[in-house]
Amino acid sequence: MRKWKRVEAADGARFRSALAAHESELLRSLVTSMVEMLDERETSSPTDELEVLTGMKTGHSTAPEDDTMKRLLPDFYRNQSEHPAGSGTAESLNSALRSLHEPAIIDAKREAAQRMLDTLPAAGGKFELTEADAECWASAVNDVRLALGTMLEIGPGTPDRLPEGHPMAGHLDVYQWLTVLQEYLVLALVAK
Repeated sequence: MRKWKRVEAADGARFRSALAAHESELLRSLVTSMVEMLDERETSSPTDELEVLTGMKTGHSTAPEDDTMKRLLPDFYRNQSEHPAGSGTAESLNSALRSLHEPAIIDAKREAAQRMLDTLPAAGGKFELTEADAECWASAVNDVRLALGTMLEIGPGTPDRLPEGHPMAGHLDVYQWLTVLQEYLVLALVAK
């Protein structure tokens, strides 16, 4: 992958880069897997009477059980101190907020991922993105990094490299590559 280059055009900024064919395939696979996880979460949502009556889309009222999905769809509120009403207050608040907002969050993540897939060069090579497409790329890459980082249990003590032959060495390399891809893209987006 090349660094991103920002080019000012008459109709707005453009962001140029290039990917090798295997990089395009890897991104397509990772983003598609993430979309499938989001789709599964959405389709497993119970039917809500309010949704049936009003047409207002609702989602799960409980947090995902899977750690990766918990990272992609975290709680809205964390109880940082003991509330006089008890810990049930935070749980009740999270339940209501999740039910109301999770569908829109999943839709936004899916839309960003789909825009990335639509603009990803299938066989690799040079490509150019609009600013809106570049923002979707940054969002989708971030979501994939969060998912992969959770699976790898990335934390402050994670080494930069794993020993050759370690079963997770290749996954860590992919995580680090995604980090660089995202960093360069964000730097290009904020450059003026």
